[in-house]
This record gives sequence, structure tokens and C-alpha cells, in this order.
Amino acid sequence: MSAAWEERFSAWAQPPCTTETQKIEHAITAIDKALAAWPKVAGVTRAFVQGSYRNRVNVRQNSDVDIAALYTPSIFFPKYPAGLSRQDFNHITATYTYAEFKNDIGDALYNYLGRNNVTRGDKAFDVHENSYRVDADVVPVLEHRWYRADRTYLSGTQFHPDSGGEVINWPDQHHANGNTKNDETGRAYRGMVRIIKKLWYLMDGNNVPAAKPLKGFNIECVVWNVPNYCFAHATWFDAVSTVLNYLSIDLCSMQSCGEWTEVSGLKMLLDGDDTKRLQFKAFVDRARTEIGIS
Repeated sequence: MSAAWEERFSAWAQPPCTTETQKIEHAITAIDKALAAWPKVAGVTRAFVQGSYRNRVNVRQNSDVDIAALYTPSIFFPKYPAGLSRQDFNHITATYTYAEFKNDIGDALYNYLGRNNVTRGDKAFDVHENSYRVDADVVPVLEHRWYRADRTYLSGTQFHPDSGGEVINWPDQHHANGNTKNDETGRAYRGMVRIIKKLWYLMDGNNVPAAKPLKGFNIECVVWNVPNYCFAHATWFDAVSTVLNYLSIDLCSMQSCGEWTEVSGLKMLLDGDDTKRLQFKAFVDRARTEIGIS
């Protein structure tokens, strides 16, 4: 059994093929051209790849690409230190709103690609795939600044879904931490993420209930919290077994895993939510059974 899984894991650890990568690049190019062709966003919007493709943990089943469209002039969402406000930092309120920016991004995509090829969603614009490009999600974002008392800040992104609320992400910190983890594990980290994501897709396709609540991003984050020594094995099967066994043990209680973070290191992964912990635990234990190590 382990020999068969080792063969699978060795294949799953590899990034998508060249043809698929080219279709992803075509999607990125089409969106760049759409933004450059619309006067309201041309020259003031920087499109960049984020998510699994940028972090090189994409697998064939999720070959769509996430693209952030960032408004580059100095308009941002701030988070100030306790007891301080925008007046303390001499910040003025911007007149150009996020809602207006999202509408302008939509107009750019509709104009260049056609309304039949773009669908506005709650969080992003879905640019539909065709014969030469993959599906792409374009998320309009503004800069998020997390200020310290000394006026320095961490820079992330923020957007507001149509349904309300706000989403703050840290794509640069996520990418940098993933690079570090991959280097420290002899480039095993990203291969491990691809393997466990493929295993998750397999389980989900077989209607295994434990796979349903999770997303690919969850898999990437939970694997990032595994100590580096767990990746140091001669075979993928032994490494996967060690990683899943480590996760199974630490997910037994919030005391063991409550301080885990997303890959950025700036957002808590579980944030005290025991339901999330149990969902991760159920998936990990079912995955162990799937490959015969329970």
C-alpha cells in the first residue's frame, strides 16, 4: 500500500504542467490589458497574482488564478494603535470610495472582455475560462495599514464584500513566510501542501464528509504550522505520515494548537473556534485512514 501511495505522492508533489501554467499566464495578461484600457483605473491600478498560484501550491484541480487589483494612490484603510485615531496621524478622509473603485474595475473588465465573460460576485469578479485561459477571480483591493505607535506600519490589503463586512489579507507576508518554510524544509513544504491538497480533492470527490468544510487555503495554513523536522524523510509517504500524525495529535486540544496562525503569521488560524479545530481534526484523521496509517 505505501509503495502505491509513494508513487502517487511523488507525482502530486509536482507543480502543474507547462500547458496549464501557460493558460494561467494568459488569464493574467488578459486582465492586465483590461485594466490598462480603461481610463479610470489605467495607471493607478496594479494587478498582482496572489493565492495558491503566487505561493506555488496550486494543483490541477484549482488551476484558476486569484488576482488582486490594487488602487495605488495613497488611499488606504488604517488600523490605529489603541487610544489613537486618524487625527493623531494627520490623516484625511478620502473622497474616492472602495465601492466606486470596485465599480470601476468591473467596468474595465466588462468593456475589454465582454459582459458575457465576466460575472460580479460578492467578493470578486469571475473572469470565465476559455480555450486559452483559466478561470480568474479579480479582487479589487485597497491597501490596509496596521500602524504602530511610532508611525511605522505593516502593509496588507483590504476589501469589502457586497454583502458587507471587511476582509484583511497579508499577501506579501504570506509569500515571504512560505518561501522561508520551503527553504528550511529542503523545498519539501510546498510539495507537502500540494500532496495534502490533492488528497483533500480526492476525498471531496468521493463525498467524504470530513473534506467538505475545508478549502485549499486551510490546508496550506495547517501544514505551515507543522515543525520543519517532520518534513525530513527519505520518502514522501514517510513525510506525509509524519505530518498527518503530528497534526492529529496537536489537534486533540485547543491548548496544543490554539496559537497556530495563517502563513502570514499575522492572523490566527483557529482564533479559539473549537468547531474549526474539530473540522481540521476530522479531516486529518480521515486522511490518515485514507492512506492506511491510522
